[in-house]
Amino acid sequence: MNEQVLLEIRGAVATLTLNRPQALNALGLDMGRALLARAEELQKAAGVKAVVVTGAGDHFMAGGDIKEFNTMLAAPPEERSRTFQRLIDDCVHPAIRILRGLPQPVIAKVRGACAGFGFSLMAGCDLALAADNAYFTTGYSLLGTTADGGSTWFLPRLVGAKRAAELMLLAERIDAQQALALGLLNRVVPLAELDAACEALAQRLAAGPALAHAGTKRLLGQSLTTPLDAQLGAEGESFARCSATADFAEGVTAFIEKRKPVFK
Repeated sequence: MNEQVLLEIRGAVATLTLNRPQALNALGLDMGRALLARAEELQKAAGVKAVVVTGAGDHFMAGGDIKEFNTMLAAPPEERSRTFQRLIDDCVHPAIRILRGLPQPVIAKVRGACAGFGFSLMAGCDLALAADNAYFTTGYSLLGTTADGGSTWFLPRLVGAKRAAELMLLAERIDAQQALALGLLNRVVPLAELDAACEALAQRLAAGPALAHAGTKRLLGQSLTTPLDAQLGAEGESFARCSATADFAEGVTAFIEKRKPVFK
């Protein structure tokens, strides 16, 4: 099995780990294939209520594997173009679609470098926690290329059009506090506390109402392209669907009894 991306499921929490620490988890052809394979496994997994995406070792992902890209320069331009098109269309983007479409909340746990496709992957997660040593850059323009992995879709929604253009065109490196201020992150914690903070957040989400979380993700995901009347209709349908569940009954009962709810 290709172990450049690992999937581990413990209880209701699944963890996807980018697993090339010796290369700062840089993305090459084999990792692209592994990412899709593990995402497909995750999509079929039962009992998962929260997902964490992280990198092995000291970094999240330093972008594409430039050393591997360098070996491709000997190929004719047309062949090189076809190789990257296949990597993106057949592996990388299908993986992003799966992760983005999961009903479970997805958390990016970031330490060290987060660049290029790693930046896109982080931006595509529902929540992002970073260690105070994390640093970020889109990086693509420095290689003379445009983005992949959805950055041009995620960034305007996260930081606004002008900031997105600045991040993409200048590809400047920013630190964790700057990323937090821009809205790319939810929290920044000391490096020594990152694992515990992410575990606590994942367990909190896993203990929550699964159908309500899935509905919230769906509503938020469609909100910027849906007219108000249609969004109001979707909210009404989703609320009504949730109200028929045991989780809703438990939530109401717990509120009346002044205790924390225990969702299934």
